[in-house]
Amino acid sequence: MPAPLPLCYLNGDFLPLAEARISPLDRGFLYADGVYEVVPVYGGRPFRFAAHLARLVRSLEGIRMEDPHTAAEWRAIVGTLVERNGGADQYVYWQVTRGAELGRSHAPLPRVPRTVFCFCAPLPVRSSAANEKGVACVTAQDTRWARCDIKSTSLLANVLLRQLAVDADAAETILLREGELMEASASAVHIVLGGEVFTPPNSRRILPGTTRGVVEEMAARCGISHRVGSISEAQLRGAQEVWISAATRELEAVTSLDGHPVGDGRPGALWRRVYGELQRHKRELAGTPW
Repeated sequence: MPAPLPLCYLNGDFLPLAEARISPLDRGFLYADGVYEVVPVYGGRPFRFAAHLARLVRSLEGIRMEDPHTAAEWRAIVGTLVERNGGADQYVYWQVTRGAELGRSHAPLPRVPRTVFCFCAPLPVRSSAANEKGVACVTAQDTRWARCDIKSTSLLANVLLRQLAVDADAAETILLREGELMEASASAVHIVLGGEVFTPPNSRRILPGTTRGVVEEMAARCGISHRVGSISEAQLRGAQEVWISAATRELEAVTSLDGHPVGDGRPGALWRRVYGELQRHKRELAGTPW
């Protein structure tokens, strides 16, 4: 991943990232007691900011934490940080932890000032090979906790699962639970069967992906049928196409799964249509209010 951009935001101040400091007693550090969001920025314009903010609010509610900012304040923080980091294509990571208390206590949940931290980094550059050849993925059993719908900073299980892909020289680890497709370690998963796009239903086992929603909209714009429903491991392995989507990777075609080709081993026709529609949609939004 590209190195972060120089300026960050921490608890009301914009400052050099290298100078940012938090207390070692912060509950985010001690307990991973916090939530986060990642929003892509195209040409200085945050993409689907309202949807990302809505998910942050849901995650905060899920861990019984009050939102420290209004929607207008969040927009000002993110917009100013993007501008001060030069605009252009980047992504913003922002997180809220419950804050620092004097000591270490599991409960009761303390009423202390929240820690709010944001930084930016350049968006990863998609290689032409990824578009022409697709990417490889591996599968693994889902070992994450029971509230995957909360975008928690507690990501150790995701990190270890993603490392399985790195070990196999693959792009992602696609997760299975009790014989059903869930999502990937840091991506949503879509499959194509019989000319239709299928995605697993949102639940406590799956993060409601904002980019996933964009993919569904782009499929509809292309006149491609989309269905939400349970997907078996057999359906995943027998799919004509498999896609992964996320804020920093947009939409990628999976052409190899556990060393076996997906379909004919090349990015499929429906992926090309939906991916192309997404690029058109981004151009349509360029320079418009967000």
